Amino acid sequence: MADVVVVGSGPNGLAAAVVAARAGLSVQVYEAETTVGGGCRTGAVTLPGFHHDICAGAHPMALASPFFRAFDLAAHGVELLTPEVSYAHPLDRGRAGLAWRDLDRTVDGLGVDGRAWRGLFGPLVEHWESVVAVAMSDLRALPPDLPTAVRFGLRVFEQGTPLWNLRFRDDIAPALLAGVATHAITPPRAIPAAGAGMLLSTLAHAGGWVLPRGGSQAIVDALVAEIVRLGGRVFPGHRVDSIDEFAGARAVLLDLAPAELLRVGGHRLPHRYADRLRKFRYGGAACKVDFALSGPVPWKVEDCARAGTMHLIGDRAEAMTAERAVAAGRHVDLPYVLAIQPGVVDATRAPEGKHTFYTYAHVPQGSSRDVSATVIAQVERFAPGFRDLILAHHVRTAAEMPFHNANYIGGDISAGAMTLRQFLFRPAPRWNPYATPLPGVYLCSSATPPGPGVHGMNGVHAVRHALRDRFGIDTDPLDLLTTRS
Repeated sequence: MADVVVVGSGPNGLAAAVVAARAGLSVQVYEAETTVGGGCRTGAVTLPGFHHDICAGAHPMALASPFFRAFDLAAHGVELLTPEVSYAHPLDRGRAGLAWRDLDRTVDGLGVDGRAWRGLFGPLVEHWESVVAVAMSDLRALPPDLPTAVRFGLRVFEQGTPLWNLRFRDDIAPALLAGVATHAITPPRAIPAAGAGMLLSTLAHAGGWVLPRGGSQAIVDALVAEIVRLGGRVFPGHRVDSIDEFAGARAVLLDLAPAELLRVGGHRLPHRYADRLRKFRYGGAACKVDFALSGPVPWKVEDCARAGTMHLIGDRAEAMTAERAVAAGRHVDLPYVLAIQPGVVDATRAPEGKHTFYTYAHVPQGSSRDVSATVIAQVERFAPGFRDLILAHHVRTAAEMPFHNANYIGGDISAGAMTLRQFLFRPAPRWNPYATPLPGVYLCSSATPPGPGVHGMNGVHAVRHALRDRFGIDTDPLDLLTTRS
């Protein structure tokens, strides 16, 4: 049996495995699906020659994550392509908010609210590494750059409370910010959603929301290649039904949702801890709709064709109404739709002249409804003629999500509702959220701090504890990555 066993091959599990292997330990990774990657996979789901990202598509954190910066994706053959516009938010009457990679250009395009946007994000963009250090920490340590942490916290508070409109005079800038905050699949005027919005918007101007050439699978393949290079082994198609299978391992790291931890280890967990996991709440969900298109999307606002990511909902009030309905378990006629158009920078995703188009709509937890018609209508609202470009489409409802990724309980791609309590205490109120009561068993999924996203930091924080507690290795995991062994 290996020194370290990782169950689940999402970015967090693979990050933990890479660090452990760099520490000189023997590592084995087990994945239930036949392809590795969890929420970071690419596959052919519509027509031959069209390559679709299965869950994560754009990667705001790939350039910013301390793990990926230390790992150096480019050195491992991953080409990250950066659209001119990180994200766009079209509105009715032929208007749109554009978050250009260039902060000055964004400010110029926001008219009367340009100065307010600069005041909100300028100090954060200038110190983006400190912002990342706060947002991607384990939320248990004092930030190294306290002034920037305070600036970030005050802005999150402003945008997560009824103060959120005081800064703005027009409706485009507030919509632009609400659209990115709604990534959290919770009403955008909430502290966790505001935190996500402030971080992601900062990164939009600090480096951009990159797309890996060929698809998100490229990131996963680079991590797996490094694990194998260091002597580790990866076992896809191996469903783990009990952690007893790994009794000989000195450390077991689980890239699993709390419900999956209960499934594989509930028989050994103390009653009190198991009960806390059962009370863990899962949030709003996503229905994924992928399209093969005969050409690029005909946006009313031409510059939207330069954006890698689109947020398709109306103004800030409409986004609030839609997300409140989803949180209450209701479908809406005009849902929040997140769309990604990789062909803006990556021609390899589809045959020549054609395009892949990625969308998901927010729906209630556990929804079995196919909302593809609603998604098409929402795209048509801002891009008339879109319907005529569709060659094929593929739908995965929220209820079907767990069949390709067991961590997506009821279609919750965030691995847990993003409430304030569950943002601070994921998955249970404990000072060390990664260590379970079972000796040597750690949780490293998105259900731990700092939460969801393709950044690997949940795995880094968890493996730090495992290395220290089980092997007496006190070296910072990121330091282990900076010297290629």
